[in-house]
Amino acid sequence: MAEAGELALRWFRQDPAALGELDKGRPGAYDPVTEADKAVEGFLREELSRLFPGDRVIGEEAGTSGSGASGRTWLIDPIDGTKAFVSGVPMWGVLLGLSVGDDPVAGWLRQPYLGETFGAIDGEGWFDGPHGRAPLRVRPTTELGEAVMYTTHPSMFETDEERAAFGRISTAVRLQRFGGDCYSYGLLALGQLDLVVENGLQPYDVGALIPIVRAAGGVITDRAGRTPVDGGFVVAAATPELHAAALAALDG
Repeated sequence: MAEAGELALRWFRQDPAALGELDKGRPGAYDPVTEADKAVEGFLREELSRLFPGDRVIGEEAGTSGSGASGRTWLIDPIDGTKAFVSGVPMWGVLLGLSVGDDPVAGWLRQPYLGETFGAIDGEGWFDGPHGRAPLRVRPTTELGEAVMYTTHPSMFETDEERAAFGRISTAVRLQRFGGDCYSYGLLALGQLDLVVENGLQPYDVGALIPIVRAAGGVITDRAGRTPVDGGFVVAAATPELHAAALAALDG
């Protein structure tokens, strides 16, 4: 992950013309992809295929490769938070997740500009940063009125029902902030905030984050309380009590 992160930094806050930025979104929904996205995914895909030839690899940019005969699947989001990346904001990360069958068992979030890695393997989570290694541990917050909530952007909620649900939980928390992408989930696991509510996620957006949040003692599900391996509407909370309160607020 360190090598993948260093590769991404070749483009971060450098000449914008070198990004090779393209918009792959539908009309009115800007969704950039850059040379950094392609290079980082290509590097990770090649390394994983070499080391684990029987595994399946799913990436945001190049789809699925590998037989999957081993029962293991790697999920790559080479630059989660590309909009932040192209804006020069360091709230993005390189994501790598591992699932065995349908069970997310390991995940890594690398933020190379800040020199940070959030990781989890088989329920053990850690944070590597400027001051060394520390265990991941969520805060003990149980009440919505005491919670700090992050969401990348309110435009994630597209239908009238989704906007109404998001409005209810937004008015119930103590503090709401926008931005963060994958980095918000790392901060949740590090005990810096309490709740992340997002929508429209893909499997590779969340595959690495599920093990990290869980290893820190947090809860992460979809609105129905299921493990969000397919992405979609995701609610990550510091405690079971806060998670239950969040789901109740969303449901009205």
